[in-house]
Amino acid sequence: MDSLIAASARALAAGDALGALQRVALRDDPPALALRGIAMAQLGEHPRARDLLRRAARGFGAHEDLARARCVVAEAEVALAMRDLGGSPRTLVAATATLDAHADRANALQARLIAARRLLLLGRLDEAAAALARIDPRGLPPSLAAVAELAAAELALRSLRIAAARAALDRAHQAADRADVPALLGEVAEARAMLERPAARRIAADGEQPLRLDEVAGHLASDALVVDACRRGLGVGATWRPLARRPVLFALARALAQAWPGDAGRDALIAHAFRMRHADETHRARLRVEIGRLRALVRPVAHVEATPRGFALRPHGGRDVVVLAPPIEGEQVALQALLADGAAWSTSALALALGASQRTVQRALAELEAGGRVRSIGRARAQRWLAPPLAGFTTILLLPAALSPG
Repeated sequence: MDSLIAASARALAAGDALGALQRVALRDDPPALALRGIAMAQLGEHPRARDLLRRAARGFGAHEDLARARCVVAEAEVALAMRDLGGSPRTLVAATATLDAHADRANALQARLIAARRLLLLGRLDEAAAALARIDPRGLPPSLAAVAELAAAELALRSLRIAAARAALDRAHQAADRADVPALLGEVAEARAMLERPAARRIAADGEQPLRLDEVAGHLASDALVVDACRRGLGVGATWRPLARRPVLFALARALAQAWPGDAGRDALIAHAFRMRHADETHRARLRVEIGRLRALVRPVAHVEATPRGFALRPHGGRDVVVLAPPIEGEQVALQALLADGAAWSTSALALALGASQRTVQRALAELEAGGRVRSIGRARAQRWLAPPLAGFTTILLLPAALSPG
């Protein structure tokens, strides 16, 4: 490794992308191309960075598999930043095996971190937890240790393990401080701010109350019957009934919970669950059927009592009822939550993260664009979607595939 390449690599490790470029900007040999690609990525020029890294990988010879593997890892990180999540993970797995074979522990762990962060973005939290459990941040360079702890904190936040999240963020701050990289310190500060922002609303008969993530976790761990409109379910403690795929039952449960300790009228329930302004006998018959289904589902924690006016929710043991609602509501809240991270997402990546078809996502994006809430850049395959940050609250509970309590 010549002196300019070594100096450029040291500048990149310190977060000085411009200093790294000054040393290798006019060189086209594979090591210089790789360093230029990483520098461009740090400056946010992701398409140019990916092109440089691909050229570098092609330029390395047949016996330089270690250098090619490092380029693959760097390109995977650029793809993550571009929210290009559709590629096969097998290329990264193969590169990780090559790095392990050459005892390049730091880059191998970086590759595993990229894979775990990709799983987090896709909402595959159980797989992300398993991937992070295999990563030991001890002995890592401070910058990598900070990224590892940030990923662990995000996983903990999305599963509402607040104490674990705080501990991971403290470790991330210590590692970022040692690394002395301003971008990392800023990322840790932003993650810490999530703990202090409203994450949900508690809806009661006397009004609404904003709740932080720790307060949401406290309600879920309490003895109250919680109807959670953020993750579409209800339960008491570890007993949880997911209703995300049963929207009519959830709408009825929420309407009954918001009316507690009183009852909800039949016409109001029909309007809420079936979106009908004027009810007739067929709607009332359907309401009786759906209430019967809801009774069977909530039997372990509550019963639904018929009243002269309609129906009332009666939790077992005289428990309180808590209704949790997201800070914003609507059919596209999960889509808005993903876009609120400030990155430019492709339609295919959004569809992967949401578990929906691209056509469904395209329709939702068109509605949001018509309302001025998102905008697109680029065209055809290069089209990406952006949205302004959802200021004033955290979107943690709006992201898809959040873990169920317990």
